[in-house]
Amino acid sequence: MVDLLNALVLMLNFVIIPATSYGAQLALGALGVTLVYGILRFGNFAHGDTMALGTMFTIFFTFLFQALGLSLGVLPTALLALPFGVVVTSLYVVGMDRVVYRHYRRKRSAPVILTIASVGVMFVTNSVVRFLIGTNEQRFADGQRFIIKAREFKEWSGLNEGLKLKTTEALTIVVAGMAVAALFWFLQRTRMGKAMRAYSDNEDLALLSGINPERVVMVTWIITAALATLAGVLFGLDKSFKPFTYFQLLLPIFAAAILGGVGNPLGAIAGGFVVAFSEVMITYPYKKFLKYMLPENLEPGGLMQLLTVDYKFAVSFIILVAVLLIKPTGLFSGKVIKA
Repeated sequence: MVDLLNALVLMLNFVIIPATSYGAQLALGALGVTLVYGILRFGNFAHGDTMALGTMFTIFFTFLFQALGLSLGVLPTALLALPFGVVVTSLYVVGMDRVVYRHYRRKRSAPVILTIASVGVMFVTNSVVRFLIGTNEQRFADGQRFIIKAREFKEWSGLNEGLKLKTTEALTIVVAGMAVAALFWFLQRTRMGKAMRAYSDNEDLALLSGINPERVVMVTWIITAALATLAGVLFGLDKSFKPFTYFQLLLPIFAAAILGGVGNPLGAIAGGFVVAFSEVMITYPYKKFLKYMLPENLEPGGLMQLLTVDYKFAVSFIILVAVLLIKPTGLFSGKVIKA
């Protein structure tokens, strides 16, 4: 029984809690991608770098508040800086829409043209981030590091394995849950949310009913910027901030959005958690877990690891390709990606 409890704590520490936190971050990112595709009808390849941009602005405000002596006590100061990061990032993405995407919308260009344009925006945004903050790793988390400490848990429980829960992991799950609930309330209950859904379902009919398309587009970009900044900040607090890492996150985010059904918000959330748990479970070495679960004479000699952590994005790629080949509409029957 003790070995079973040790195995459970081990899985909570290294698989269940980290995957849940990572899944919440991917879900927020995938929601931004699926909103843009569902309403503006193109795949936004600049989303990963938008996350990096929003996180960068939040870091700048965090450092400013820390220099002024402002903090939230046990919580990260970045939460205080987050609204300011969202505002600046929203101004940036709305400005990019006015400069780049609006021209192609007015010409009624094919979605693939807008997608290619987003690749250009991606490189511009990536360059802006690298120019302003550099390429080095940035750690901006402060406040209390752990809610549950492994040593204290071991002393309390008498187990060999100590349960630990980082403040950033709990914060990610709680804040992401609140953000998702607020988004669904907005889309279902507000006049603008209903207008966005109508515009997504049938653009021509929505225009005939008097919906202002430019306002719908602007609100979509603001929500996308908020989701991207929130996802990026939570990821940076939990791990660290490095611009290239956010570029790499585009793959699991797109895999999550397409797996769940691109254009379907519920699917994006489900896809985020499926991708996260797949990456973590496939790259986790199960040697110690099996040592607790199996008799001594059957203990494994190797790490019992399917893939190393270096190849975790390969899991996302395999999921992405498999879904596109087998069920392009995703688990929740979203829209099929096409040119």
